[in-house]
Amino acid sequence: MRAHLSINVKNVEESIKFYEKVFGVKPQKSSQDYAKFDLKNPALNFTMHSTKERELSRVNHLGIEVDSAESISLWENLLTERGVLTKTEINTDCCFARQDKIWLQDPDGNSWEIFYVHKQLSVDEKKSICAPITASGKKCC
Repeated sequence: MRAHLSINVKNVEESIKFYEKVFGVKPQKSSQDYAKFDLKNPALNFTMHSTKERELSRVNHLGIEVDSAESISLWENLLTERGVLTKTEINTDCCFARQDKIWLQDPDGNSWEIFYVHKQLSVDEKKSICAPITASGKKCC
């Protein structure tokens, strides 16, 4: 089983370049108005369509949860080398959990976090809901 996510983007070619850096692979299929990344790790069927007749996709943020703090370091190194890392947060209390996370932002402004949860916090322990990090390093929303 894997999730499928399809987003609308302004420029498919520009978005392909960005997501190739993030995922480290080329899309399985692509055209001027469409691209599909058939990912095994993370398990994701990820597609994008041009916005010529559609609204641009908007979400609060997207994320990939990894299974170790070491994975965060690996992703951080890869995304730094590929020039798409926006911000790193280590041992931060956010969304009722103690986490390590890194942030990136695609060409259309969609924020992504890659995160590892060290500990779940009760809603009484921490009353903060975190916002995605923008390309300028500031929290949005």
